[in-house]
Amino acid sequence: MIETENSSLAPPKDRNGDPLHEPLLTGRGATAVDVDDDAELAHETVIRPQSGWIGIDWQEMWSHRELLIFLIWRDISIRYKQTVLGWAWAVLQPLIMMMIFTLIFGRFAKIEPPKGIPYPIFVFAGLIPWTLFSQGLAQSALSLANQQQLLTKVYFPRLFVPVGAASVFVVDLLISLVIYGVLLLAYGVTPSWGSVCLVLLIPLTLIATLGYGVTLAALTVYYRDFKHIVPFLVQILMFLTPVIYPVEYIGARWQLILSLNPIFGIVNAYRSAILGLDWNIASLSISTASAVAMFAFSIFYFRQTERRFADFA
Repeated sequence: MIETENSSLAPPKDRNGDPLHEPLLTGRGATAVDVDDDAELAHETVIRPQSGWIGIDWQEMWSHRELLIFLIWRDISIRYKQTVLGWAWAVLQPLIMMMIFTLIFGRFAKIEPPKGIPYPIFVFAGLIPWTLFSQGLAQSALSLANQQQLLTKVYFPRLFVPVGAASVFVVDLLISLVIYGVLLLAYGVTPSWGSVCLVLLIPLTLIATLGYGVTLAALTVYYRDFKHIVPFLVQILMFLTPVIYPVEYIGARWQLILSLNPIFGIVNAYRSAILGLDWNIASLSISTASAVAMFAFSIFYFRQTERRFADFA
């Protein structure tokens, strides 16, 4: 009897009849895997989505810092590109709002600022941080929804998009401070020594802005109707913030409650720093704590939800 060799189980041979790599068979129905191929698979990296709250990779953000600077510069260039007045918009907007508020609330409503401060000087001091907060909040909240193509093309720290959109208005704030200095000179008002506190108040204003803006940016990706909520929210916060009226018009108890709005105590602090008004330490402390807490929550919430941005963009 002639025995036949089962070629399906025989190892492959070269031209001299010597067997090549021995197949590795493990378990029922297992397939042969070449030893060299198995070694290559051991060096492959598998990327899986993380679950739960995701920490912030500060090292990654620092390594991409030039990208953040580029995004800020890009937004500045786009904002003033192909405009009639260009950079003058940063000056005209607070000036026009100051004149309107002075006419309506200063002359008709007879609102009198403390210590005999002229109403235009009083209201402009509140408009400086409010302009950064209101415009930065709106732009950062809509930044991801307006730039969906960035979410699906290439990976980068997505947090840079809302942060860059809000940081643009720090430039407008600095320009407004220069214009405000001219107004102080025109009205004969000497700024207080407390103006040096603006070095701390400006970053605090940006933190308060991003606390709302980053959270709304993440929500807007999933729920598009938040686009309509953003301007409505800004209008509500304006009347809950002492921009056009002195904080003394509100009772002490309500001041503490309204200070949960981060921008409430910040606006009042700008006036105290520049005009030498009495500092409301309790209100500023509550607003600062609220701003920092909201900012921390917004970052972690953004990190948790950004893993699905590309699916909804």
